[in-house]
Amino acid sequence: MFGTIIALAIFFAAALAGWAIAELKGKACEYEQDEEEKAVDCQLAEQLHKNGFTELTIKDVIKSISTKGFKTT
Repeated sequence: MFGTIIALAIFFAAALAGWAIAELKGKACEYEQDEEEKAVDCQLAEQLHKNGFTELTIKDVIKSISTKGFKTT
């Protein structure tokens, strides 16, 4: 019984330490785009809009998804 409690405490401490490391890693390692990457993103966005791309709203997505399954013929 006492060994089980110790094992659970060790597991909880390891899980907590892993979670803390993951959170701190995300805050410590930041990525910023350079000017070349920003220019490429702008060019791609312009190209998409020229070809008729429009971003869907949530109402458009709800209309186009299948929430009731597929009809069989």
